[in-house]
Amino acid sequence: MAGFLSGVRCMHLFFYNWIVFFGWFQVFYFGVKTLNEFGHEHVYDAVEKPLLFAQTAAFLEVLHSLVGLVRSPVSATLPQITSRLYVTWGILWSFPEVRSHILVSSLVISWSITEIIRYSFFGTREAFGSAPSWLLWLRYSTFLLMYPAGIISEVVLIYNALSYMKESGKYAFRMPNKWNFSFDYYYASLVGLAIYVPGCPYLYSYMLGQRKKAVSKTKAA
Repeated sequence: MAGFLSGVRCMHLFFYNWIVFFGWFQVFYFGVKTLNEFGHEHVYDAVEKPLLFAQTAAFLEVLHSLVGLVRSPVSATLPQITSRLYVTWGILWSFPEVRSHILVSSLVISWSITEIIRYSFFGTREAFGSAPSWLLWLRYSTFLLMYPAGIISEVVLIYNALSYMKESGKYAFRMPNKWNFSFDYYYASLVGLAIYVPGCPYLYSYMLGQRKKAVSKTKAA
């Protein structure tokens, strides 16, 4: 029974990683192609469908951590996934006014490079039991540049969307109402921006620690 469950786990993770890899590959291909041919103003429209698919599918990784399918701690997985889902759906999808910003290009390209490498690494490992050393090095090194580029893009895009949030009142729930409850998306987003201050160094230091472990194991081998 244990062998059967292990096989199901491997099969699930194999297909999950390669399907999402294909989604991110589309984001990268269409993003770079559109940026080169038509300019940054049109990048979001070109990548919207695969971006929404690939980034939303990543929520399964939180469930993978919770049920023990993978070793990644929820404390590291949840903040990164939720922040990206927030930017994908809560900013880019919700406020078309920011889609033509030049940092949309840096956002989707930095995200897609990181994820193409990450999902191919895990997909290869599930298929063959290990990944080649060059792929392992890319997995634990490219974030050194891609993570700051992605974070800067996220923060600037959220900041640029604030004025549209406030003006439109989108997703706000005003009083009086029968639930005696109010919610303001604008102020919630300000709180979200503030969380980036302690959150980003925490995640970056966690990834540096993971890189140190991975590189030391490679040297030992």
